[in-house]
Amino acid sequence: MESPLRRELTFLSAGAIVVSNMIGTGIFTTTGFLAGDLGSPSLVLAVWLAGGIIALAGCLAYAELGINFPRSGGDYVFLREAWGPTWGFLSGWISFFAGFAAPVAAGALAVSEYLGHFFPSLSVRGTGEGGNWVAGLAPGNGRLLALAIIAVFAVVNILGVRLAARLQTFLTATKLVVLGTFLALAFAIGRGHWQNFALTATRTSPHSVGAQFAVSLIFVMFAYSGWNAATYVAEEMKTPERTLPLALVAGTAVVVIIYLALNIAFIYALPLQAMKGVVRVGAETAGALFGLGGGDVFSAMMAVGLLSCVSAMVIVGPRVYYAMALDGCFFRGAGRVSGRWGTPVEAILYQTLASAAMILTGTFERLIYYIGFALILFAALATAGIFRLRRRPGWKPLPAITWAYPLIPAVFVGASGWMLGYTLFLRPNESLLGLLTLATGALFYRCIFRKAS
Repeated sequence: MESPLRRELTFLSAGAIVVSNMIGTGIFTTTGFLAGDLGSPSLVLAVWLAGGIIALAGCLAYAELGINFPRSGGDYVFLREAWGPTWGFLSGWISFFAGFAAPVAAGALAVSEYLGHFFPSLSVRGTGEGGNWVAGLAPGNGRLLALAIIAVFAVVNILGVRLAARLQTFLTATKLVVLGTFLALAFAIGRGHWQNFALTATRTSPHSVGAQFAVSLIFVMFAYSGWNAATYVAEEMKTPERTLPLALVAGTAVVVIIYLALNIAFIYALPLQAMKGVVRVGAETAGALFGLGGGDVFSAMMAVGLLSCVSAMVIVGPRVYYAMALDGCFFRGAGRVSGRWGTPVEAILYQTLASAAMILTGTFERLIYYIGFALILFAALATAGIFRLRRRPGWKPLPAITWAYPLIPAVFVGASGWMLGYTLFLRPNESLLGLLTLATGALFYRCIFRKAS
């Protein structure tokens, strides 16, 4: 049966979705935490490089999976094919909460936080950034703005994938121009110091450097999350067998280079000691490099850049629930496509409502660990599926994987296990919350959706 989704996404649009999903909340907020946890400029750069290598290994594995299953849904489709419908459902369940709704909420809150540089009343931290269920009873201006942001992007995505893709490409191009300009001016006229790379910070982590490095990778992989974004819209690509691998690899490689360059610029601008615990690290370093006026300009533009990340996730997420609904593993309405706009309207609305709830009740640091733990677990399971699926007749191997098979998928699975083990031991609350979400999903599937699937 021919898909009702329209094949309108090109390599440029798909690559823009990957880049925009990756470059967002993480790169602009996590280096301040890494500064205190690791305490060394070389270790901070090493953890970003290690994360990039892991992400590239993952995207190559997903490219092979994607060309064999060119359907919307990403992880959900891969896990269903490799390990059965229960794991497919659980992947979609985790994606709904930790993969898209929570990052959309975090991204929208980050926009408000950056705009709080100009309008203090918009600062989420200034109005209880820690967040608990009480925050939703009296949301501050920052949370209200975040709600408005996700509502606008929901409307845009309902009106058609072509309109959403055009907006996405524009926002991505704007973000890349801003980041490129920031990097060029940082080293050309910025008031930074190369001596900062020789200055360490007092570590705030009580754990050994090796253990903390593994846990810090969770933060970094949160920033890299989105390397697999194009697999979620494969069904809307014009030529997925060619477009998908190129979009995944090219988009991820571009982001790895940008992240390393940005972190070099951050440390050039400020010593690690001055960055410890800073959430708006982009705004702080821009102010240090260019003074108050220049810092203001780049702070505003970085807020715009964060919008592209929110936009990309609003595009991608509902396609997972759409695929699940077609298989009887999600509310039936999520599988309906509007005859007028050609988009899964109800799936978009489900995600928007979930993101709104998290905006009103969410935390930040714990949310990152929760997101990272859950997503890495399922990405590792999906990648491990290659070892099983390659035995199928007619399987189309990706040459880049075959060249050193099974090295590339083994690197991703092994690194993921290393991160998950240390995170479970050193951050048990967030890890157990991820496992609780998994257990709740299993119960939900057993009681409601198993017969339908």
